Amino acid sequence: MNPETVVTILCGLAILVGVAGIIVPVLPGSILIGLSLLAWALWGGAGATGWVVFGIGLVLVLAGMAAGAVLTGRKLKQHSIPGRSVVTGLVFGVAGMFLIPVVGLFVGFAAGLLLSELHRTRAWRTAVTSSWAALKATGLGMITEFGLACLAASTWVIGVWVAAAA
Repeated sequence: MNPETVVTILCGLAILVGVAGIIVPVLPGSILIGLSLLAWALWGGAGATGWVVFGIGLVLVLAGMAAGAVLTGRKLKQHSIPGRSVVTGLVFGVAGMFLIPVVGLFVGFAAGLLLSELHRTRAWRTAVTSSWAALKATGLGMITEFGLACLAASTWVIGVWVAAAA
């Protein structure tokens, strides 16, 4: 097995972990995909194809990161949800990940968000409404970033095929 094949396999695995990392925030996400595309362009032996794939993939990854942040931020601001509530949700999510296998991250995030909003608003119905809005905003951002990361990964797969055929 030649070094270019090893690099291609390792980059493919790293891209897969990066795509999964968008849904499971404990793993590295879009940044790992971008770095993997760069590594493949540098050491994958694809030549110009590698750099074209890197350029297209990087644009998609950056667009996903920006769109996710903008969409989430806009919705949170629209519902007047402070960053403190999201940070509390993240802390509870990390704790939940260790307490409840598989779904603890999501359950902990939702519970932390709800508790923080309940503390802030002092009204159960308002806290539930604002927490639900924050969960939908976060989900929208994740789905957008995930979709664009999948497009970047698909670009890499096509690049591997093109490089192998050449």
